[in-house]
Amino acid sequence: MIIIHNIDTDKTEPTVTIHLLTAKKTMLSAGLPLAGSNHHRINPTLFFRTISSSLKQLDTSSPSSSSTADDDDRKLSSPVTGTASFPPLKVGKRVVLVRHGQSTWNAEGRIQGSSDYSILTQKGEAQAETSRQMLVDDSFDICFSSPLKRSKRTADVIWGSRKAEILTDYDLREIDLYSFQGLLKHEGIEKYGPAFRQWQKDAPNFNIDGHYPVRELWDRASSCWKKILVHDSGSVLVVAHNAVNQALVATAMGLGTEYFRVLLQSNCGVSVLDFVPRPDGGSPYICLNRLNQTPGSPIAGGSSAGRKASKRIVLVCHGSTQASNSDADDTSMDMLGTIQSQKTAELLLDLNVKSIISSPRIAPTETANAIARVQEAADCLGADCVPRYVETKQLKDLDESVNASSLQSGWVNEFEDELLTEIWDRSGTAWKSLLDELSNESEPDNIVVAVGHPIINIGLLTHCLNLTKDWMGSFHLDAGSITVIDFPDGPFGRGVVRCINYSAHLGRWSIPITRPTQDDEEF
Repeated sequence: MIIIHNIDTDKTEPTVTIHLLTAKKTMLSAGLPLAGSNHHRINPTLFFRTISSSLKQLDTSSPSSSSTADDDDRKLSSPVTGTASFPPLKVGKRVVLVRHGQSTWNAEGRIQGSSDYSILTQKGEAQAETSRQMLVDDSFDICFSSPLKRSKRTADVIWGSRKAEILTDYDLREIDLYSFQGLLKHEGIEKYGPAFRQWQKDAPNFNIDGHYPVRELWDRASSCWKKILVHDSGSVLVVAHNAVNQALVATAMGLGTEYFRVLLQSNCGVSVLDFVPRPDGGSPYICLNRLNQTPGSPIAGGSSAGRKASKRIVLVCHGSTQASNSDADDTSMDMLGTIQSQKTAELLLDLNVKSIISSPRIAPTETANAIARVQEAADCLGADCVPRYVETKQLKDLDESVNASSLQSGWVNEFEDELLTEIWDRSGTAWKSLLDELSNESEPDNIVVAVGHPIINIGLLTHCLNLTKDWMGSFHLDAGSITVIDFPDGPFGRGVVRCINYSAHLGRWSIPITRPTQDDEEF
């Protein structure tokens, strides 16, 4: 039985952005490309961390790399306050990160590290071609690539006939794993025992041959950013590896080594980071626009950070609504939103969803019902099927009366702290409700789908990552997108984020069609 719970809501349009008007103008003038979706241009709204006193000058002089062995290795440390520092920018910059395609050592299950003995498999070549098609309409100024063969070949395929050069940078190589490199998993266990278990369970403190590989990687990633950001370019493609791309995402956002293996990078997965200059100089605003948009389905079977997960939460942003510039509090989806919700329902068809958690607002409820109908149909393809019925109920532990009038149209100069705090607190309560639903012991393979407004889903994501409310400005979600979180250690362990703002399933419907003004430059 699919249960649709109504838990949370907002009154606004499904693409939410906190930004400064100066940031908007900078991004428009930069002409930044869209990464990870075909046949449309980027929505210029971005979601930046610009909340009054929460603006932070990032400082790499005190890296957040300590995670004591006594800490529960399933959980992140206390809420993140660590930061990183980058050179000031004169214009906005978009950086698209791509992991290489499947390699021969990936297929064999060998630990590659920074060795250079493996090459792309036939599947890896196909994945690289899919990523090329995903990015074919994007106008990149430059490509940075790891010099290792598997990444360099992936970069060559994606770069195609573009005339600009590919710059190889040795600092973009994969994590250095020293004596572990070349070993199969069982060989590592047999030969190194406790050290290998520490690599699996407590990677930030893992030590081998006198080195701390993850800590070294974080330092190297910070160095890479300084080279990438000072380059005279507005749009950058970076093709590298799993661990180093994780480190690049984390260090850009000011997250420490405890986030290693939390932000998944699949073969040829695409992640997008936006950097926007501050009006008064200083370290730029940073937004993770999407994480790990993969050539294959983000909900397909497979491991999360090398481990199987039987518990999963899928955050779904409801489709586009009729009130793009309206004062209406609660409106139905428009035709575009209806298509988006159906596309999302089709994407989730291969999952046996146990429960659907929905905001009581009209658009999220419509999206949840579309998903439920498809889930019911999935059980009724045979002649002797017994249909599942949807039971709708509403949880009473959340107030529906968030005063979000300042969020109308998704364009916001600045959230008032009181409003942000209210949204943050409500999303925290909602997150606990999701974990309670996920912990249902009668469902060993439990998948929970939560449908709501992007700002609520961003709050859920930041609570999952054990971040503070200040980090809500570091993420962006689009209408109809999904975010997938696995729990290999159970519902109260560390969540592994498989993807953020995944929208490839929407195709041409991923960004609402808007009428540009005469003064706007198209992306």
